[in-house]
Amino acid sequence: MRESQLGDLNVSCLGLGCMGMSQSYGVTTDQDESIATLHAAIDAGCTFLDTADVYGDGANEELVGRALAGRRDQVVLATKFGFKRPTNSNDPPTVVDGSPEYARTAIDASLRRLGVDHVDLWYLHRKDPNIPIEETVGAMAEQVAAGKVRYLGLSEVNGDTVRAAHAVHPISAVQSEWSLWTRDPETVVLPALRELGIGFVPFSPLGRGFLTGQLKSPDDFGPDDMRRGLPRFSGENFQRNLDLVDKVKSLAASKGISPGQLALAWLLAQGNDIAPIPGTKRRKYLAENLGAADVELTADELAALDEAFPADAIAGQRYTQSGLDLVGQ
Repeated sequence: MRESQLGDLNVSCLGLGCMGMSQSYGVTTDQDESIATLHAAIDAGCTFLDTADVYGDGANEELVGRALAGRRDQVVLATKFGFKRPTNSNDPPTVVDGSPEYARTAIDASLRRLGVDHVDLWYLHRKDPNIPIEETVGAMAEQVAAGKVRYLGLSEVNGDTVRAAHAVHPISAVQSEWSLWTRDPETVVLPALRELGIGFVPFSPLGRGFLTGQLKSPDDFGPDDMRRGLPRFSGENFQRNLDLVDKVKSLAASKGISPGQLALAWLLAQGNDIAPIPGTKRRKYLAENLGAADVELTADELAALDEAFPADAIAGQRYTQSGLDLVGQ
């Protein structure tokens, strides 16, 4: 698989988002299949693995760590910190903690769960509104100096935050939602990243499954699926967005590929500083996703997709208001 460049860090052009193996899209998990999927990704050259300490309250890092036993040197391993979940009933609900003290304890906990002595890319999951970004990144830089981290990243931040952080220590990647149905990064964040030489890692590049064309109704989601509570998947918004996906399905069919492959190929066509991380916990979907790396889109096809999905086409916000409050700080 060809590579993308995130600052000075080279990664496979498609990565694997591991969150869904432990949370958010239904509690039913199959750890054997998840580990087999991770192994299949590595064997196929998809060696950029993405997890976070908050996924499954640490269980996802432990799962990835088990899969990497004996294969650590074959992957670029990314994890995140910043969300702090309660450990007992008297603790406050999940909060964002970007304090230097928490950063120092978080990296050690992640390394322990992953069973490794360093991670290749360490993100701040969300900016702490109460802590200057310079303080948080300064503490993260200490872990680079200590050899526990190779490169630093940020998630869901604005251009000003990126510039301030990059002035303290080079930032290699920014992660945020970007896909045909989430075009927000294109206006402010992406131009800033390219000015600074920072790569972009789109999460949910398949619109949380919507762009695969497989979703037909909100009833497709189990009661524990996070998408049931997201505005884009609710009420009239669902049908309006479904109509947009029909355009992707039509364009994909004319090219002989799946809608998901078309959506991923569109992102890959945006530059070699882009490394999407579609998530899956099953090998059959992994194989389909990785097929997007071989899809070449013509200028006319790219124009048709841009026309079908203008920035204001999608109905509904991508998060509830509480989630939006933590984005773009």
